[in-house]
Amino acid sequence: MAHIDYYFGTQSPWTYLAGDRLEQIATRHGAQITYKPLDLLQLVDRTGGVRPANRHPSRMEYRGQELTRWAKHLGKPLNLKPTFWPVNTAPSSYAVIAAAKAGGGDLAGLVQSFVRAVWAEDQNIADDAVIRAKLTAAGFDPELANSGLFVGAQVYERNLEEAVEAGVFGAPFYIVRESDERFWGQDRLDMLDQHLADL
Repeated sequence: MAHIDYYFGTQSPWTYLAGDRLEQIATRHGAQITYKPLDLLQLVDRTGGVRPANRHPSRMEYRGQELTRWAKHLGKPLNLKPTFWPVNTAPSSYAVIAAAKAGGGDLAGLVQSFVRAVWAEDQNIADDAVIRAKLTAAGFDPELANSGLFVGAQVYERNLEEAVEAGVFGAPFYIVRESDERFWGQDRLDMLDQHLADL
């Protein structure tokens, strides 16, 4: 059975556009997914990238065009200028980590609900009420928003360190453990699908 380490940020528009395609691919090939939320801005700093706020205007203009094109191509609503972006991703990431540990709910749905909240629902994913509502909707105990803070903070930091060591530099980023094949971006999911078929 193949195992995919999935590195992502809960405010990443590209993670939002990935939707549930990773999960569909994993189901098709009988692969397991380990969800690894991390601080994308720190990852960018650590791996030689440039934060969006510091990028040249031409790069940001092109980014906007690409996001719009992909959203249209995938049939997904997208607000290019969400009210709550950038946002502190630690609280939502801690919730994902706590939910993964607790089990029993729809973890993939929870992850997707956070990125959708930013880019399609104009919600603040650092707000406790929003986090609790997303946990509940995904079938988890909303108290995980508070009970998992200490462990969440530890794992969140560890995910960043593991990402840097594993060669991750953006999100979404997928690594197949068995082959150490790395795929950066939601536009590489078809290639991930083919790689799993070839294993």
